[in-house]
Amino acid sequence: MGNLIARRLWERGESVKVLDLWEDPSRPPDIEFIHCDIRDRPGVLAAMAGIDIVHHNVALVPLTKSGQQFWDVNVTGSQIAAAAAVAAGVQSFVHMSSSALFGHAECPITSETPTSPVEIYGRAKLAGEQAVQRVCHQANLPLVVIRPRTILGEGRLGIFQILFEWIQAGKNVYVIGDGEIKFQFVHALDLMDAYLLALDLGKPGIYNVGTDRFGTLRQGLEHLIAYAGTNSQVKSLPVGLTIGSLQWLDWLGLSPLAPWHYLTYHREFYFDVEPLLKLGWKPRYSNDQMFQESYDWFQKNYDQLQAEKAGSAHRRPVKEKLLWVLKQLS
Repeated sequence: MGNLIARRLWERGESVKVLDLWEDPSRPPDIEFIHCDIRDRPGVLAAMAGIDIVHHNVALVPLTKSGQQFWDVNVTGSQIAAAAAVAAGVQSFVHMSSSALFGHAECPITSETPTSPVEIYGRAKLAGEQAVQRVCHQANLPLVVIRPRTILGEGRLGIFQILFEWIQAGKNVYVIGDGEIKFQFVHALDLMDAYLLALDLGKPGIYNVGTDRFGTLRQGLEHLIAYAGTNSQVKSLPVGLTIGSLQWLDWLGLSPLAPWHYLTYHREFYFDVEPLLKLGWKPRYSNDQMFQESYDWFQKNYDQLQAEKAGSAHRRPVKEKLLWVLKQLS
């Protein structure tokens, strides 16, 4: 997301700096890169000199299974970023949060839905969001908080790499339960459109962002299989047994799936996006269109990505671990 946001801002004519631990080799030369850890207070403060708007996307994602480091980076790092923005006289702050804050909430999720994360990553993202809110509120710094559904789009692999590989190979893919649950995604470009609209309109606040065109999880997978033209089928797994097994495999380090995946994959999850639609936001991508674009990008670039071993956890291929056995039997 940080990479895409930097390019979008640069295309809008903005002067852009990127602070990160990983440098995109295809970054336009006009975008300045600063190699810095978000926990480096002096380095972060120095990077914000002369900056008008901060787009804070730094986070360890569920796939990293980072334990205590989720707090170090997603909470302390977020607090450091917000405090540095205040000290540097920044005009606005945008914080990328997560839908993991809602755990098993009833849907549709609205602005009134209470947060109740069910795993370590979600709890850290909630604490990070709250830390940023405290800092910005005390300093009267305008804050836009974005809580996105799972993001798809060109360059996004992560856990979807396994799904795409299995479909490409004609292997069966699996849902926990029957898969007949409404399940919403958001395209990276639509996500940027939403929060840049809020920013341009001068409307600070918290925004839940997902596409307005989606169906059930099973439908989405079946439509992708039909688009790919392979012999894969969507198969159901029993809820209790599957979640328990995945927890044990996770504890033993034998599964790529994190708690956020296996504790929520069987429950419907979607936002009410009417507040954004009323602001004039019009998402361009449906769930199906996102899946198709991401799958096409995967097919076109997967060999190159394997060779390059891209540094971002959402871009690089994921090791299947013990799921490889299931793939062979599928």
